[in-house]
Amino acid sequence: MERERRLSLYVHIPFCIAKCGYCDFNSYAGQEFLIPAYAQALLREAEMWSAACQGWRAETLFFGGGTPSLMPLAEVERILEGLRRHIGLTADAEVTLEANPGTVDKPYLSRLRKLGVNRLSLGVQSFRDDELAFLGRIHSAEEARSAYQAARSAGFDNVSLDLIFGLPGQTVGRWLESLEEAIGLGPEHLSLYALTVEEETPLARDVACGRTPAPDPDLQAELYLRSAERLAPAGYEQYEISNWARPGRRCRHNLTYWRNGFWLGLGAGAHSHLPGNWELGTGNQDPGIWDRFSRFAAEVSPRRYIELVNETWKQWSQEGTPTLDDMRQVTFREEADPSLELSDTLVLGLRLSDGVSLRELRRRFGHDALESHTAAFEEAISLGLLERLDGRLRLTARGRLLANEVFVRLLPPT
Repeated sequence: MERERRLSLYVHIPFCIAKCGYCDFNSYAGQEFLIPAYAQALLREAEMWSAACQGWRAETLFFGGGTPSLMPLAEVERILEGLRRHIGLTADAEVTLEANPGTVDKPYLSRLRKLGVNRLSLGVQSFRDDELAFLGRIHSAEEARSAYQAARSAGFDNVSLDLIFGLPGQTVGRWLESLEEAIGLGPEHLSLYALTVEEETPLARDVACGRTPAPDPDLQAELYLRSAERLAPAGYEQYEISNWARPGRRCRHNLTYWRNGFWLGLGAGAHSHLPGNWELGTGNQDPGIWDRFSRFAAEVSPRRYIELVNETWKQWSQEGTPTLDDMRQVTFREEADPSLELSDTLVLGLRLSDGVSLRELRRRFGHDALESHTAAFEEAISLGLLERLDGRLRLTARGRLLANEVFVRLLPPT
């Protein structure tokens, strides 16, 4: 009997009540009227991929956005049923949904839990109302607290909180107050992100014209170090540059990304990473023999995504199972060779506190694959940014602060 392969599923929900000033994600405010048609398109896309997914099963499913918690429960149920039917989930699959605290209550979360969502990621960002207003969040600090308690009452025993640090004018004391409140609630997982000024966002325009000061990188570094110092004795292990978890509660879905595994993305702007021969029904082979990898992404506009999926669906119903080339909603495609895959695997894997296994890299990419990176490794080690320990490479504490200095050395030549 052939061995069933594992992948992760990502479902992008691009709708928001309001677009935050710092956000450059593929999300849109004021388009919630598209939700029914969008959910139908997601179901059709999943069904069209079903033949290619034979021999595979999803061990994680992540609803990201945007604001997935804007989806009516009936639509969430339809999507979950369709994914189970067309692609399939393992019995112990981690099923995560991102939620804005201002969009959920106990009845919604209770039903969500009964539908099989077993992990909730709350975008709290801050427990201070003035900071939430600066960020453009639609919820208050009290609503964040209430949403967390509602999640517990609804039966969620795996809750993650997102927080942002290093806002202009934020002091060490103000940040630590938010962090302490988060710790006091007792979530299983915490994601802490430094505020970043992304191009073409309202925040970037405000910084460029002097309305808002740019984040202070030295202050952000101090806040990051103080956070790590506080979270360790509170029982949280840092397993990735920006992520901490109780033992056994690491985000399995995101580990797929950091290990450069395989995932299928559904929805507007969703990205996928799969073996190059995936459509040929040879997915049960050992991943070590794959020498090409497919990366592809869907149309970013929700309205256009719906149109393109429906066009493909109409053709499929007349002509049979579509291939990747037939999928009109796929607007970006790249065939990655092993050298690019190796660089990506290094850059992503070094984000993890465990780092990367040299033995595993050689098994996956060939015995001599790391030779081209030897000089970069030695330079980063000499600078105190990287260390070699027990057959693994990993960032040092200093290296986490200067990770990009390491990563840029590992990129393939252009």
